[in-house]
Amino acid sequence: MAENVLGRESSPYLLQHAGNPVHWYPWGEEALARARRENLPIFLSIGYSACHWCHVMAHESFENPDIAEVMNEHFVNIKVDREERPDIDAIYQTACQRATGQGGWPLSVFLTPDQKPFYVGTYFPALDAHGRPGFGGILRHLAQAWHEKPSAVKKAAEDFATNLEMAPPAADPVEIERPLLDEAAVNLLQLGDPSYGGFGSAPKFPNAANISFMFRYARLSGVSRFGEFALRTLAKMAKGGIFDQIGGGFHRYSTDNRWLVPHFEKMLYDNALIPINYAEAYQITHDGFYLGIMAKTLDFVLREMTSPEGAFYSALDADSEGEEGKFYVWSKSEIRDVLGDDADLFCLYYDVTDGGNWEGKCILCNNLNISAVAFSCSIPEGEARRIIKKCEEKLLIARDGRVRPGLDDKVLASWNAMMITALARGHRVSGDGRYLEAARRAADFIMREMVDGDVLFHTYKDGARIRGFLEDYACMTGALLDVFEECADRRYLDAASRLGAYMLDHFWDGRDGFYMTPDDHEPLILRPDSEHDLSTPSGNSVAAMSLIRLNRLTGKAAFLEPALATIKSRLQKAAENPFAFGHLLNAAYLQMRGATEVTILNAENREVQEMLSTEFIPEGMLVFINDRGQAEDLAEYPFFAGKAFGDRTRVFVCRNMACSPPLSTVQEIKDSLDLSKLRG
Repeated sequence: MAENVLGRESSPYLLQHAGNPVHWYPWGEEALARARRENLPIFLSIGYSACHWCHVMAHESFENPDIAEVMNEHFVNIKVDREERPDIDAIYQTACQRATGQGGWPLSVFLTPDQKPFYVGTYFPALDAHGRPGFGGILRHLAQAWHEKPSAVKKAAEDFATNLEMAPPAADPVEIERPLLDEAAVNLLQLGDPSYGGFGSAPKFPNAANISFMFRYARLSGVSRFGEFALRTLAKMAKGGIFDQIGGGFHRYSTDNRWLVPHFEKMLYDNALIPINYAEAYQITHDGFYLGIMAKTLDFVLREMTSPEGAFYSALDADSEGEEGKFYVWSKSEIRDVLGDDADLFCLYYDVTDGGNWEGKCILCNNLNISAVAFSCSIPEGEARRIIKKCEEKLLIARDGRVRPGLDDKVLASWNAMMITALARGHRVSGDGRYLEAARRAADFIMREMVDGDVLFHTYKDGARIRGFLEDYACMTGALLDVFEECADRRYLDAASRLGAYMLDHFWDGRDGFYMTPDDHEPLILRPDSEHDLSTPSGNSVAAMSLIRLNRLTGKAAFLEPALATIKSRLQKAAENPFAFGHLLNAAYLQMRGATEVTILNAENREVQEMLSTEFIPEGMLVFINDRGQAEDLAEYPFFAGKAFGDRTRVFVCRNMACSPPLSTVQEIKDSLDLSKLRG
């Protein structure tokens, strides 16, 4: 007799369903073999722990004994955490999008025993509602069709499978040239909201890679409006409710076009990708506002999403006590109780009103300059800033006493790698040693606990599980290079080189891109790839960027051609549809401009170090070497050959296989780097 066996899993999402009356299985041979043996259709439900509508469907349907009885009698029921198995999610999301024109989570898919879909959808209410058919009725209808019209079900499954196998025609490769980046930038700007920034209308997502491309294109073209749009977007986001004004960190997306009302879940990847935008904005403008948002976000991750071992957790739920956003919103009376006499100034600055701005409560947002608030309260601006900071600290302490949102405490290699990169960049622009220390701890954890020989694992919770996907290898390769640039510890460069070589051996398709899964992965109905840069960069885009950097740092030619083929085969599509290819465009920018290799030996000259760290050099690969032994150890790599360590700061700038003489003054280095920039 089947039973719910999710209690033996480690995924927080699967464990959320371990008490359901549904006889859930995890994806695996036990469930698939039963479906084949008993000739039962499979109901596949894919979601993740912080997904609000996943919780709704679970409460309405999967906790309903009557619905569970139908599921258990007629189906083999499989639960998948899409963050653990992005390969399975990619296959069946594609099926849903092609069949219905949309996708999302929860993803609800009915499969034949040989894994072919025959009915797909996302959230279904328990009963007919909101223009959607009820889940209970769907179950009964499909169970009846399976028994009474098997040929019709089989034909539907074959049609789905044929559609999935029909990949869009491959684009002809194009050269990586300026006109395609021009086209991409113009098309992307046309999608922009000129008032509030961001792309499109509600719901509005941060789209970090597209912001980075805008900064790069402004530098490339000298046309300031592209960079100004990116800066406006970042300023509006930082002042809106999508940013946690009290605790730091960004929520998943905004449900409106003004960045006011967020979907309150906090994902690790957003809080890894977005701070890099603010670090770059600071390098471009030297405005401490952007640096402050970056630091507040990184500090949030270190405080609330970091394990005792130094790895990073995956997500914080949107809900607490069964209500979305309850942990984050305030009433004016609550704020008065905590802040006392300072409440009026704080409420003015953060738009707190008696009636609230969301369902009778207040989402903190900032629409007034601090100077206007100080003037209104008849106090100096510096005093107003001090009061605001003190109030934020008091409210954070008060908020920590509330029932916290659920924590998804699994560790994902790819998302951790993104966070390592963010911390390394944060260290560079701020000089805060905590960030580099945290980046190194996390990198060391992954290389120690999630690597076995040459194999990187995808997830860790009570041990490493699930062999890594392309995104894990690609992101971790890039993250190790980012840490290496900051500390010049050769073991990070060597580890990145090994991961890059493994990608080429096991993921490369031999033509124009990389598969999502390695060549020895379990057989699925097809071998998925990863092309679009959306919430996270695609594995192909990150692989291209990481391999270009590896080629420059190691001198190994084998890394370059696959990277270029990946970009060239997608660049025309990226120019026409840049919204979905932001990270690929950044890789194309790096290749087109050519990497600028900067080696800083004995960075005792603080003025030189600070200038190089706080200037926007997006094509730059800067390695800071402060130890003679490190310099000698790295000398076998072409990047570092012939660059002798001395008793004073020496900087070498190399482009196109030619290097400058050793430079020692700020002006010499600026002239060599051609540091023209957009000033916001």
